[in-house]
Amino acid sequence: MATSTVTRSQGPGRPDRPGPLGRLGRLARPGGAAGRTPPPAVRVRRQLVTSPWLFAAPGLLITAVFILYPFVFTVINSFTDRRTLLPGHYVGLANFRELLHDDMFWIGLRNSTVYVLGVVPALVILPLLLALLVQRNIPGITFFRSAFYTPVVASVVVVGLIWVWLLDERGLVNSLLEAVGVGKVGFLSDQWLLLFSAMTVTVWKGLGYYMIIYLAALANVPRELHEAAAVDGAGAVRRFLTVTVPAVRSTMVLVAALSSVAAFKVFSEVYLMAGPNGGPAGEDTTLVMLVQRTGTGLSGRVGYASALSLVVFVVAVVLMLLVLRADRREES
Repeated sequence: MATSTVTRSQGPGRPDRPGPLGRLGRLARPGGAAGRTPPPAVRVRRQLVTSPWLFAAPGLLITAVFILYPFVFTVINSFTDRRTLLPGHYVGLANFRELLHDDMFWIGLRNSTVYVLGVVPALVILPLLLALLVQRNIPGITFFRSAFYTPVVASVVVVGLIWVWLLDERGLVNSLLEAVGVGKVGFLSDQWLLLFSAMTVTVWKGLGYYMIIYLAALANVPRELHEAAAVDGAGAVRRFLTVTVPAVRSTMVLVAALSSVAAFKVFSEVYLMAGPNGGPAGEDTTLVMLVQRTGTGLSGRVGYASALSLVVFVVAVVLMLLVLRADRREES
């Protein structure tokens, strides 16, 4: 009788005396605490935390592989004497000290700076005037909007070759000038004319792009402001200066920042019009052209080209910060 009592009291299914697994046995069973399904609120909270990262993962991976890794690799190479087919050794600041004594570096810095000074004001003002023109609802305006935007979608190589054919000594422009008795002009042989011709191509190709940005900004300008200014007797120019410009001021700053960085890093237009040597005696070489010329080829100086690239990056960031700082100073 005592034996049967002990057997019942120590049976594996008794709640007062667990079986050999004890509490761990209950936790491991599907209905136990370890196999319990989390409540819906917990699942939703977990999804809110993980889902954005899942959507952003492809973009972050592309950014890390094609932007962050090359940037870090360039910074490391800028302190070495690495070449195309040879591993580099650490040389400290030797590449940057060499920049200070490199005449081509100062020529490239001069040309890139002149390019910014010539291109940025045109790309800030002209697209705004063009946007004001195509904003009007007049017959055939859709055709002109498409025509102004066409150079944006065209390949820069095709655009550059077209302008080279136009400005060549035997091109259309010189043929017309010769026909009217002016004579031929060395658009592609004179140092400064070649640089300004490349600026013209850059401005012509970028007008449509920045025009679209200004059109989006002008759509948010209240019409009542123009009507009130017109009632006060303000003319078209006065309304432009007192109503339109203040309303799109932030967009003008954005355009100035974007165009200044793009102009300082110009490559394709000058390369196509001046050639790989940078025009007569290399006097039209820009910094990015110098990077390409120095760091490519079987004997390319990758370390020195990386130092040049780092300088271009720093100057571009400084340009953008100067534009933003000037805007904040005017606002204050």
